[in-house]
Formats: sequence, structure tokens, C-alpha cells
Amino acid sequence: MRILVTNDDGIHAPGLVSAEKIARALSDDVWVVAPEVEQSGASHSLTLTLPLRLREVEKKRFAVSGTPTDCVMMACAHIMKDNPPDLIVSGVNRGSNMADDVTYSGTIAGAMEGCALGIPSIALSQSYGFENEEYRVRWQCAETHGPAVVRALIAQGWPADAVLMNVNFPDAEPGDVKGVDICAQGKRDMQTANLERRIDARGNPYFWIGFKRVRSNPPQGTDLHAIYNKRISVTPLHLNLTEFKVLEAMREKLGTIKLG
Repeated sequence: MRILVTNDDGIHAPGLVSAEKIARALSDDVWVVAPEVEQSGASHSLTLTLPLRLREVEKKRFAVSGTPTDCVMMACAHIMKDNPPDLIVSGVNRGSNMADDVTYSGTIAGAMEGCALGIPSIALSQSYGFENEEYRVRWQCAETHGPAVVRALIAQGWPADAVLMNVNFPDAEPGDVKGVDICAQGKRDMQTANLERRIDARGNPYFWIGFKRVRSNPPQGTDLHAIYNKRISVTPLHLNLTEFKVLEAMREKLGTIKLG
């Protein structure tokens, strides 16, 4: 099995090392194509107005001056064109990608692009900051349990209809993980968004966008509930964003709109 590893935290990120360990537990044929610099929050964006630079770091390891989407495109359309990957692993992200995070996440986007290209794709993220005040990232949690989770997802047979898998590991030591939940995408309280205003050395204002780390009380069966309870969350995500229940209701109510 040929595996492509990418991320959004950049070619030097510790989470990329964790993703490589997970991939190498599954295959000897592992390729890495990751952003030259951090691209967190890049979502499913493409670089269209600037040239892309490709740097070969070492054999089967490349850095791209662009987004995670650019990296997957570059890997599949150029670097690995003659023998494309069988699986794409995006991550391991520093921090969770749950609930509304999936719309912002470059980690999710790397898996989205693989999914759009018809390649089974998985996004992996390591939660932190829930259980330890020093915000230490427990990479060993993802490294320990990642191979088993990925193997199980592959063994089940991949959904044919543009589906990627979003996996989050809890902020816990490997031995304290209580299990795996197959669950739905949750919903955050977006009031936790924080816009911090500061002043630079010349007296001009600048801003940092961030989120307050506030525990909510999410319903059971969601990714948020799983992570808060030291369980690994696995959520299938679909590229088709159509809300079919609303679509049918709208067809009934608005199907005879008269123009003019």
C-alpha cells in the first residue's frame, strides 16, 4: 500500500512525525508532501495567484510553498503521477478538528482533496489542553492508537460516494483512552471566538484571532462528547454539502416559483 502523508502545520511539525509513524506501521511505501510553512486555518484553499515552489527535502519527502490542498494536488498530479497513493493521511494536527472546526481546518482539507481525487483519505488530529494546564500535546496517544484505527477503517471497505474520515484523539495518555466512538459532527458555541487587540511598537493596533478553551455540554453521539470523555472520535464527512431534507421541503414549497 502506497501512503501519502500531508498536514497543515508544516514540514517541520512534530505532528507530521507522528503521522509518518502511523503510516509506516501500515506500509513501507510512505511519501510526505507538506507545506513549507504552517497553513492552519487554510481550509480547502488553492494557491492561484502565486507560483508554487517545490523543494525535495530528501527521498520521498517534499515541501510545497502552498496550502494542504496544493500539496495533495502536487503529489498526485506531479510527484506521484505515475503511481498515485492508495491512501492519504492528513495530520496529525496539533489540536482537535471537531464540530465547526472542519470548515476552517487545513488538515481536513488535505483529506478533502484526496477524497475529491477518489483516494481514500483520513484526517488525524490530537486534542490537547483539556486535561493538562501546561497545554502539553500527547502525541503518543495518536501514535499508539492511530494504526489500529486506520487499519479498521481500511478493512471495513471505503465508502464510494466522496466520503473522508475525520479522526480525533483525546487529550489522554494512551492507556487512559476509553474506546472509539463512531459519531456525528458536533456544534460548538461560536461565542468562544476571541478577537484580541494589541498595540505594536509604533503604536498601531493589530489583532489575533483565537478561541477560548471552554468546555461545553455536547450531546452524546457527537465528536465533542467523545473527546471530552477520553474516547477517540471517528466521523465520516461528505463532500456534498447539500441538505437533502431541506431540499425536499423547498421543492414542495417553492417548486413553482414564477419569475417576472
